[in-house]
Amino acid sequence: MVISTDFTPSLRHIFEMDSHQKPAKFNDNLYIDEISYDDIKSLWDKKFGPEVYEVFSSFVDISYENFVDFIASILPGLKDEFMVDHVREISQSGEYERVVWDTAPAGQTLGLLRMPSLLNQHLKPAPRIYSSLKMVRQKKRSVLGVIKEWQELSDRDMEFLKNDVDFNLVTIAEALAVRQLEGIFAEFHSYGLHIGHIVINQVVEQIDSPFLLKKAEMQRSYLMEIENHYGTRPTRLPLFPYEIKGPERLREVERRLFESVEGGM
Repeated sequence: MVISTDFTPSLRHIFEMDSHQKPAKFNDNLYIDEISYDDIKSLWDKKFGPEVYEVFSSFVDISYENFVDFIASILPGLKDEFMVDHVREISQSGEYERVVWDTAPAGQTLGLLRMPSLLNQHLKPAPRIYSSLKMVRQKKRSVLGVIKEWQELSDRDMEFLKNDVDFNLVTIAEALAVRQLEGIFAEFHSYGLHIGHIVINQVVEQIDSPFLLKKAEMQRSYLMEIENHYGTRPTRLPLFPYEIKGPERLREVERRLFESVEGGM
């Protein structure tokens, strides 16, 4: 399964698929899925919506649909938390031999990865707040139980990110991207996460013009910096003269990424 949690996904375009099934079958060995904001809201709604709404509606007059929109917009990281949880459930279901998770660019992904920890911190004072509300005993137990479930979910998701996910970072050999690497690695480390490999994209290899010569010279120092400072030797992907989409182009990228691995899609 290849799954994208980028809210502007491109997997169907890259694989040249017209199917809008979720997940969509590419061939006997590969399925594609793209997770939208509405998908994540539905996940939260299914797991927690009715219980929390029962409590909330006892002191606020609000429709269920407006309530779900309201919660999704105010609770820090709700979308990111349930996005991680959804990927965890797919990964641990045993339905797929391997799950490849395509995340959004660095800023959004760092927010996503820190959310299980931040959500847990956010929920710590919640029992004290809800205990002060004048509600019947049964409903108070209900909301406190839901909060506890949220905290347990955050713990599970953080353990999943730490123990079950191999992170591969894709960058380019230019100043801004290279300067960002130190902060990205530091943030991963602060949450107990480890980046196992770096892929450097759009590396100039075939120099047949003054423009490409100049670009290759610019990249050279950044390639050396990445390779000398960030662990194992990164994988270089060349600057292709065409779009990477469709099976044949993807196989060409595959050969470069996994030169020592036999087989393919």
